[in-house]
Amino acid sequence: MKVIYKITYPNGRIYIGKDLTDSINYFGSASSKLIERDFTREQRRDFTIRKEVIWESASASDREVNAKEVELIRAYRSNDPDVGYNRWPALKQAIQGDTQ
Repeated sequence: MKVIYKITYPNGRIYIGKDLTDSINYFGSASSKLIERDFTREQRRDFTIRKEVIWESASASDREVNAKEVELIRAYRSNDPDVGYNRWPALKQAIQGDTQ
């Protein structure tokens, strides 16, 4: 089974990732440096995160899973630094005065 999951941290920020093997023990590759900036040493002593599978497929190709991951990162806005810890794909900011 191939899955896309959402990790939710205690501060409410999220990370969207994929696992092509559906390992129960895989929690992605979010940047530890980004995450640790948001928590004090004391907060890090008792730390609970939630992992939710938000999409799964037994038949999707790796390419299809990659595309779905990008789609869900954008849908959940987890690449917006105010929302989550994904830094790819880069968030496209609206240009002030842009009417498109």
